Amino acid sequence: MEVAALSSNSARGGSLLSDGPAPDDGCGCLVSMPGHPCGAGEQPANRQVPERTVLGRVATVLEAFSDGQRVLSLGDLNERTGLPKSTLHRLAEQLCGVGWIERDAGGYRVGMRMFELGSLAAAGNQLHDAAFPHLQALASRTGMSVQLGVLDGADVVYLERIMVGSLRLPTRRGGRRPAYCTALGKAMAAFDEESASAMIAAEMPRKTATTIVDPAAMRSELVRVREGGVAFDRGEAYRDIVCVAAPIRSSGGAIGAVSVTVPAGRMRWAMATEAVRTTASAIWNANFSLGVRAASSH
Repeated sequence: MEVAALSSNSARGGSLLSDGPAPDDGCGCLVSMPGHPCGAGEQPANRQVPERTVLGRVATVLEAFSDGQRVLSLGDLNERTGLPKSTLHRLAEQLCGVGWIERDAGGYRVGMRMFELGSLAAAGNQLHDAAFPHLQALASRTGMSVQLGVLDGADVVYLERIMVGSLRLPTRRGGRRPAYCTALGKAMAAFDEESASAMIAAEMPRKTATTIVDPAAMRSELVRVREGGVAFDRGEAYRDIVCVAAPIRSSGGAIGAVSVTVPAGRMRWAMATEAVRTTASAIWNANFSLGVRAASSH
């Protein structure tokens, strides 16, 4: 049986950030031009030539921060990035607005939102590393497609998927879906009251005839998940696809969830339930062991 781990292959669409130069105000030019009044083209030899796209300039600003100097003034940023101060001031204010950097008495420092994103990435990578061999084993043992996800508010973020046979899942690695209509989402939300409340408070539009859209019914569903330790998607997101998921947890909240997915009519519910429970427990133990080894190496 062929088992293939697929990376995200989302369709390429229009970008929110242009790959070409964008107009700038003042003399914050985007292309280095010797002789320009702002002097942006006359870089000292030790300066990196600034990126020429909006996204590239944002990355250049963020990468200027380091452990050695966590607070940077506008002048420091100018020295480290080579970007004009007019451009830097505007970018810094915009980055403050979204929480990626914050104002400090001496200038700017990395914001809490970046810390949150970095923490998610670090935790996600460890969980993925711990889970991957168990996901492969689950797919081989059951003959079903397998997914690994984490909860982000009212959404599931997919860390991995392994597809078996001809089934093509309507998800992608790194993508997200509403938690309320997925087995993965319900498996985790049942052990996370804050996310459960956010999920139920948000709109839960009906996607199929079996989608749970009533808040009271969803609360009852999450109680059943907590009692049984497993969640079901009975064609609630897509009519022709069903799933079984188990939370990856010990005695507290879930750090993730693992699921098996097949076309409706081919699910072996009892076997799948036992398989995802066993795999979730194995992933928890492997993730704990990785964390212990990582801590002991520092």
